[in-house]
Amino acid sequence: MNWDDLRIFLSVAREESLSGAAKALRLDPATVGRRVARLEEEMDTVLFAKSPQGYTPTAAGERLIARAEAAEGAVSGAIADVRDEAEGLTGTIRVGAPDGCATYLLPPVTQAIQAANPGLSVQVVALPRVFNLSKREADMAIAVSRPRTGRLRIQKISDYALGLAASRDYLARHGPITDRKALKKNKIVGYIPDMIFDRELDYLAELGLDDVDHASNLVSVQLGWLRAGAGVGVVHKFALPDTPELVSVLPETMHLTRTFWLVRHADDARIERLNRFAQALTEGLRAEIARRSAA
Repeated sequence: MNWDDLRIFLSVAREESLSGAAKALRLDPATVGRRVARLEEEMDTVLFAKSPQGYTPTAAGERLIARAEAAEGAVSGAIADVRDEAEGLTGTIRVGAPDGCATYLLPPVTQAIQAANPGLSVQVVALPRVFNLSKREADMAIAVSRPRTGRLRIQKISDYALGLAASRDYLARHGPITDRKALKKNKIVGYIPDMIFDRELDYLAELGLDDVDHASNLVSVQLGWLRAGAGVGVVHKFALPDTPELVSVLPETMHLTRTFWLVRHADDARIERLNRFAQALTEGLRAEIARRSAA
């Protein structure tokens, strides 16, 4: 079996089309189609179900994806490990993360790692959704829920705290909030209910606050509203050092704890380069969360 054919097969599976794979690989779509057909002939099985919506792996195709990804990891890992032994971590590593973590925690942590490894480039993708590691949207991802399915390697990073906050200006205009009854008379800032991609982000429901007056799917927008004096909302405690105009509201009774998890593809456990980066990332995030939470 030709490794280059497997590489093309993986690209078609991830892009779900010949044209998408061709663009990613800088090949002609006809060439990609011929290589997939050659692989199917060699294996005497159909690897993709073809439809107007694209190429969907068959059961045999899904089995081959797992094998091909293991081979891909072994090849790329061997090359990177030889290089990294001499030069430190090098190349590009992409990390997916929810935007609160991406905005407040990852910049200082990844900068410290890169300072110690000048040949390393880190890409942070901040999206309000779950990342698909099988499609290689990222080399690893930070999640707020522990995944229950998939061929994944999961490691707890750290717990973190959240609580209600509002701007000093807002509280000066609307008066102090001394109990839950008073809280419900205030404007609430939070997530758009039908765009909450993870149940662990449904903070307001857990706190008994059902009506959202200012809603966004992004933490950064919610914080912008709070800083502008729009109302009261849930804030990561690690974000408060960067938002001095905000003060905690009912900190003794209205607080939450969540967990960050580092999620990797199972086959990547063989890649020492990613193992070393994951260890540095985890240690750095734990220290940064502790530092910011104590500020």
